[in-house]
Amino acid sequence: MQVVTSMAGTVWKVLVRPGDTVSPGQDVVILESMKMEIPIAAEAGGTVRAVRVKEGDFVNAGDVLVELE
Repeated sequence: MQVVTSMAGTVWKVLVRPGDTVSPGQDVVILESMKMEIPIAAEAGGTVRAVRVKEGDFVNAGDVLVELE
């Protein structure tokens, strides 16, 4: 399972690390776009396998932010 972004923006805060357990609907990354903070939530629960971005990265729509297993 992958958590992807539906919009372009800058990664403002990464809220999870590999090994963390997340619940469906839990915020995993906060993006900043047009001076607004946009939380990105996991659609399904699981364990974080990998975080593919770091704070300050610019992401485009469709980019993978976090991988869950």
